[in-house]
Amino acid sequence: MKTNLTDEELKLLSTRNNIKAAWMFICNYAIVIATFVMVFVWTNPITIILAIFLLGARQLGFGVLLHECGHGTLFESKKHNQVIGDWFAAAAIFSNMNAYSQGHRQHHRLAGTENDPDLPNYKDYPISASRLRRKLARDITGKTGWRQVRGIARSIAKFHELRTDQQEALTRGMIFNISLLVLTATFGAPWLFILWVIAFIVVNPLISRIRQIGEHAAVPDLYDLDPRLNTRSIVANWVERLFICPMGVNYHLEHHLLASIPVYNLPKMHNLLKNNNFYSDTHITHGYRELYRQVTTR
Repeated sequence: MKTNLTDEELKLLSTRNNIKAAWMFICNYAIVIATFVMVFVWTNPITIILAIFLLGARQLGFGVLLHECGHGTLFESKKHNQVIGDWFAAAAIFSNMNAYSQGHRQHHRLAGTENDPDLPNYKDYPISASRLRRKLARDITGKTGWRQVRGIARSIAKFHELRTDQQEALTRGMIFNISLLVLTATFGAPWLFILWVIAFIVVNPLISRIRQIGEHAAVPDLYDLDPRLNTRSIVANWVERLFICPMGVNYHLEHHLLASIPVYNLPKMHNLLKNNNFYSDTHITHGYRELYRQVTTR
């Protein structure tokens, strides 16, 4: 879609930077490590709960990083995107980056139509507040995440029946997570790995649902091809970025406008489009409280 950006601005925004890409990975891993250290040194109910939410958000962060590597936009080379995305993002959450990317490209191509493969995730919104609370309760009580864990277990049990790419992705996931278990056990704290698993079961599904809702639910016109009408960006504060929308995932409108822009340049793109009046008739959501009001009815 044509924007009001100049050729010079487009060139600047489209430039990939290995240092910025590596920094995103470093930050995500640093928060994971810091969280483990915090709860290991100060073990109490408050730090345990805090750690589970922080780890769940970082797991979504790995999802964002594999998404960007799948687009081929994070690092400068295709090889770096593939290898680093596979081993240091997708493996952490038992994801198959190539399979995900194929389906995700369909979402980009068909967003704004009834054929969008992700449409069931948000087409019913706005919904009643009580219905939304029931959905979120299924996530936070582990019902949604437990289905994911059972799916991983079934894949392991039927390993030899899987496609080669599925076997490779599952192997990377097992290597990463077994290594994490061994590492925490080496420091005498294998229970830290249990927190990682709990976060995967109860928090990651919760904030993943919130992410899906934030991106496309209750938008001005879900069936219009203009991303300004079928997609939402959310201006988030630092607490929301830490716990709900890591790695710039909240700038989803900008991503749908130009999927070739690396995620670390999306905030700059957002400000440029806002300043040149491209968003003059577009409502930009500020924070997740406002999102809640937009996607619920009484």
